[in-house]
Amino acid sequence: MRYLLTLMLLAAGCTTALAREDSTRYLYPVRQVSGLYSANLGELRPGHFHGGVDIKTDGAVGKELVAVGDGYISRLSVAPGGYGRALYITLRDGHTAVYGHILRFRDDLEQRVDAERRRTRSNSVNLWFRPGEFPVAQGDVVARSGNSGSSFGPHLHFEIRETATQRTLNTVRMGIIRPKDHIAPLMLGLRYAEVDTLEGIPVHGPLRSFELKKTAEGRYRTEAGSIEVGPRGYFVIEASDRRDGVYNRFGLYRVSLYVDGRHCFEYRMDGFTFDRSRSCDAVSCYPLQVGARAEVIRLAQLEGAPAEFYPTLRERGLVRTAPGESRHIRIEAEDDCGNCSTLEFDIRGGETRLQPRRDSAAVALRRDRDALLRIGDEATLRIPAGALHESLFARPERHDNPSAHATGVEVLTPAYRFLELTTPLASAVTLSLQLFVPEEMGRHVTLAGINRRGQLVWLGGSYADGRLTARIRTSGDWLAVADTLPPTIRPLFESGADLARKGALRFRLGDNFSGIASCDLYVDGEWTPCERYPMQGTLEYHFPKGPDGSTHRLLLVVRDGCGNESRWEGSFRR
Repeated sequence: MRYLLTLMLLAAGCTTALAREDSTRYLYPVRQVSGLYSANLGELRPGHFHGGVDIKTDGAVGKELVAVGDGYISRLSVAPGGYGRALYITLRDGHTAVYGHILRFRDDLEQRVDAERRRTRSNSVNLWFRPGEFPVAQGDVVARSGNSGSSFGPHLHFEIRETATQRTLNTVRMGIIRPKDHIAPLMLGLRYAEVDTLEGIPVHGPLRSFELKKTAEGRYRTEAGSIEVGPRGYFVIEASDRRDGVYNRFGLYRVSLYVDGRHCFEYRMDGFTFDRSRSCDAVSCYPLQVGARAEVIRLAQLEGAPAEFYPTLRERGLVRTAPGESRHIRIEAEDDCGNCSTLEFDIRGGETRLQPRRDSAAVALRRDRDALLRIGDEATLRIPAGALHESLFARPERHDNPSAHATGVEVLTPAYRFLELTTPLASAVTLSLQLFVPEEMGRHVTLAGINRRGQLVWLGGSYADGRLTARIRTSGDWLAVADTLPPTIRPLFESGADLARKGALRFRLGDNFSGIASCDLYVDGEWTPCERYPMQGTLEYHFPKGPDGSTHRLLLVVRDGCGNESRWEGSFRR
């Protein structure tokens, strides 16, 4: 049992006090917006915690972004995914302000970015600066808000980090960001699972579901009244949060468990370093969290879940109940604005429904040890220590006729399953598959997975000397495929058109499987920076100067993740 959960002890009250700092210390990071939000710190996303707050820019781009305090611009980054265009200000007080999904940097910063892109012939760049290069005073305009990177609509992603550790902080709890919020979290469902150990490895029983009834604002009880539980187990709460004036769903700040009035468990989101971000899959009940629109939080600490997220922890969050014993349970869910909801119910002890038995084909995997798994001579999986969130039993299997498919993709091997799709990974594992293909096909060979909808998804990897090797962070069925279809390029203008009244030209890009890996644009034979928006499937070239009536030649070269290449040639007048 000692391998199942980690123990940490720290008392906390029923209502968490807001740790407000002086809100006049920082300016609001964006001007001329209504002050509404679409996401908060710590939301449970696929494979990561959300790293900051998302501030709505009222459906528009181009809002002024200002320095929240005195300091200097320490970093600029440009990439098609993630934060897209991002700006970092190192502040004098030991914090760093981060602005993401930017449309355009200040002119002098744009010039530095453009020069670096041309020097490296790369549209993705990272630039770091010394304190004296780009100093800023509080209130200086540093950029314009946008929709770049992995963004589904115009907004500003904003963070405050500790400069020394790069730990992102909860700006709402600190009082830096002050949303309007009078809505308590909505409790949507309760689940319970028995737990035991077999050979020191945790075994979780099936999750049992219980419907909830709202009795008053912020008050809930179980629909069935008292519920029967096993000798030892844990609860899972499904909850969501809303804020005034928006329909977006937000993450929870705190979830606490009380057993007979005793505070036994607390999860709290005050911030995290980014090496802890994948711990969201241990904090959540991962099999239920995937695809859920709410937070599904396990009220117990898995072996690999960092103790920093659990300021209060007794009995590792497990609830012990003797046969015939009655106990009172209270679960609290609080948002980062201090609104709190409470679920109360009674439990009664029953006989165990869990009888762990060792499967003769199962392999014991210890979280703190390296592991090497094989399926014949064809497939090998290397699992480094710490890559699992908890120790478990695995049952490697081969499936000869995988039914998944994708347009233009040829399946080359059986599907190999070492870990169930419901097993999250804390860090990458290395898979190696043996296969032999004609030399000309080698560069198109890649690893694929099969998702929950039975679709093939690209995982990458490299093929050489009869082996496909890939570092992967998702579990399930893995197989080798070949992708031979090139990307598609469709100009959103007529070749030869007069674009004197336009500020940019655009293309629509697409790919059948492995996705767009690189784009190279040449104007009059010279490599030229361009902007790609993967969420919209577009690429833009912004004209650097006014029209002079000249005709310009264009060449766009687009490659996908499997080395397939497409070219488009044309011209425009301007």
